[in-house]
Amino acid sequence: MANTSSRTLRLLSLLQTHRYWPGNELADRLDVSVRTLRRDVDRLRELGYPVEAHRGVDGGYQLAPGAALPPLVVDDEEAVALAVGLQAAAQGAIAGIEESSIRAFTKVVQVMPARLRRRVDALRAMTVPALWGYGTEPTIEAAVLTTVAQACRDTERLRFSYTARDTEQTARHVEPHRLVSLGRRWYLVGYDLTRQDWRRFRLDRLHDPRGTGARFNPRQLPAEDAAAFVRAGIQNLATPYRVEAVVHAPAGTVRDRVGRWGTVEHLDDQRCRLSMTTDTLDWPILALGSLGAEFEVVSPPDLLDQIREWSARFGRATAATGSPAPPGPDTTEG
Repeated sequence: MANTSSRTLRLLSLLQTHRYWPGNELADRLDVSVRTLRRDVDRLRELGYPVEAHRGVDGGYQLAPGAALPPLVVDDEEAVALAVGLQAAAQGAIAGIEESSIRAFTKVVQVMPARLRRRVDALRAMTVPALWGYGTEPTIEAAVLTTVAQACRDTERLRFSYTARDTEQTARHVEPHRLVSLGRRWYLVGYDLTRQDWRRFRLDRLHDPRGTGARFNPRQLPAEDAAAFVRAGIQNLATPYRVEAVVHAPAGTVRDRVGRWGTVEHLDDQRCRLSMTTDTLDWPILALGSLGAEFEVVSPPDLLDQIREWSARFGRATAATGSPAPPGPDTTEG
């Protein structure tokens, strides 16, 4: 018979399937008596798991929703699925959950045995993500995310190599503060010990991070929060294009679709102003086209030229098929 601790974990794993277990069947699965099963259930309740008991001939047990999420027990396949799914979410697939995803991903990978980490890495390496947008999105290694997140949590100094915008690679010694997800990119906010100042680092340009084992007392960040610090730094950079367009759609609709890539300002019930800062004009065209609504370009004039070029290209593609143009609206009076 398994010892009490391993048997309790096995019982918890069975109950977390959320199915209803008749008492006799559950006892048989654990190879214990019904009386021992009751003691194990009581032990789970003492640990905070809300196990419901149904008495009678068909009595049994079921795990009920509680006021707080208790620790979970997952098998190997579930652990790999969790790690891969959380890593995908951390890359910004779903707006608003990136930071919590990387925290959860860090916890999962930290306790994962090496054999399962290899499976996660292999699955990631052999999977080609279908990203919607222009060009190739910056990618971040799972090991980089995990190491940096743990150093932020543990207030441990980091050393890493960093490639700047001018492609110069430098060695950095940093007190990491917070990770920030902004747009399609991840940033580390930290205090650079060499330059004696606060800096932000793009994670896709950060290589070979390693903890030094040296702890530090957190410094006061010279901003409202880490996200505000990153935004302020980006706005001070010279950027080629500042795009502005009036979209004939409600602000809420536009914000839900492309709001994370720019700023949406309400004009009236059927119009809003979309503003974006970008280093390419192709991405704003994709964003505007995805809205399925009329729009007018306010600036820059180069965007209009780019739209005309796209329009001509699409027109040639349509003409090459030899298909007749779709009929216009019927204006015949009845």
